[in-house]
Amino acid sequence: MSEHSTEHTRVDHVGEDVDPSLPEQAGPTLLPAAAGERPPSPKVRCDACPVLCQISVGRTGACDRWGNVGGVLTRLEAMVITQHHSAAQSAAGEEAADFLTGVGAGTTYPDYKPAPFIVSSRHADVDMITVVTEGIFSYCSFKVKIDTDRYLGPEQANIRHQGEIVGHVTTAEYGSQMLSVGGVHHLTGGGKKQGRTTCELMAALGNQQAVELSIDGGARLVVQSGKPPIVDGIPEARMRVGCGSATIGIFAQQWFGLVDEVVVVDDHITGVLSEHQAGRRLGIKPSGIEMKGRRSTPGRYFKVANPGVGWGGTDIVDPLAIISGFDRTLAWEGLRLLMVSTTGEHFAYFVLDGTLTPQPAPLPAPLATVVERISENCEPALSTVLFVGGAGGSLRAGVTNSPVRLTQAIKSALVNVTCGGAPAYVWPGGGITVMVDVARMPARSFGTVPTPAIVAPIEFTMKLTDFAALGGHVESVQPLENVLERERARLSHVETENAWPVTARALLG
Repeated sequence: MSEHSTEHTRVDHVGEDVDPSLPEQAGPTLLPAAAGERPPSPKVRCDACPVLCQISVGRTGACDRWGNVGGVLTRLEAMVITQHHSAAQSAAGEEAADFLTGVGAGTTYPDYKPAPFIVSSRHADVDMITVVTEGIFSYCSFKVKIDTDRYLGPEQANIRHQGEIVGHVTTAEYGSQMLSVGGVHHLTGGGKKQGRTTCELMAALGNQQAVELSIDGGARLVVQSGKPPIVDGIPEARMRVGCGSATIGIFAQQWFGLVDEVVVVDDHITGVLSEHQAGRRLGIKPSGIEMKGRRSTPGRYFKVANPGVGWGGTDIVDPLAIISGFDRTLAWEGLRLLMVSTTGEHFAYFVLDGTLTPQPAPLPAPLATVVERISENCEPALSTVLFVGGAGGSLRAGVTNSPVRLTQAIKSALVNVTCGGAPAYVWPGGGITVMVDVARMPARSFGTVPTPAIVAPIEFTMKLTDFAALGGHVESVQPLENVLERERARLSHVETENAWPVTARALLG
């Protein structure tokens, strides 16, 4: 017996939102003893994944998704359905339409088998097929978008969870820092502890749980899908309205006449009003300000400071540290200077004295209004978690005997791909690489197997005629209503604006 065949938590329940009136689902094959072997024991062997657990009565396998119930291998997770109630259905008094997701459906392992459920339904007088399964994903990762200007760590820096390397920092995007977490290298390319830690972390991220991360040479984070990120113990409140240059362009006219110079501090592009094209077009007089950093184009400066968690994602605490001085031939006593960050979180007001030295002064009320407007125009900072997975041979073989036909049909928009009923973006090029926002998926959509790998739902919806044409397993088609009468299921209560998968325009148009 392998190390993964140990017995696990006793099966006392099958989860929330389960209809007890629905019967249990017999899962992968219960293998009888071959000739010459010992008589069958109370244990059953599960072939839902390559681990092949031996499970005693009343126990679960290593994944906690399959168990031995009375000597029968049984799927313990209730299947998940989503519902759609259109205005026309409501007006006609019709019941909501059901869509069977892959959550809890089971897998196609060992690959040649048809998908666990291939269901038929009828919509807009068109016969439709949805192939429903859970994929065992080794080639998968999560892309995490963190809305913050704060410095999280150097690009390409390792990300750690419980001390193990689980990903890396990737290129920043507008107002957000980006992380890549998981992937086949971390799942299979390191030691057992790294693979197990990575797998558990990925499942938690996908199931919208809070996870703790640390970045080498950078910050400590708490990240949760749909929640504000916490950076070094400080919850992030808002995403910047734009870079320093963009902020100048947006608010230049509102500053006009209230102040002589504005510097918007930003780690990437710091803006200076009097030099910026927006200021010049308004006729703002040159202030003679001399900035540190590298001048790019008029009014735009790079590298005025190092990255950090201070003003505008820099390491500065005193904003005057990025000013070298003022040109005496242009500046004047009484010049009014506003310095502000791209979120309005930091601001300071100065007036030049007779030596052209900035002196702190109270922020005038009209200027305070514009600073507040910067904050008002910042969106709430969130953590967004996207699952990226490659649907390989086993998934495609569960649909058709000719897997490449499925890939071609998806690229031709004949097949709609969803994950737990949520719309999935299919990357161009070869293969079926999907990307989906986990916040739009049902709760507890992700599981694990100790190979290690991630288990995630995926559905392929198409016309019955197209399913037959691509060599689909037509002999395994079951009416949706029959499946729902027989299977244990729970209704997803996720409220999203997901398009109804079966009525995608490309399918019924």
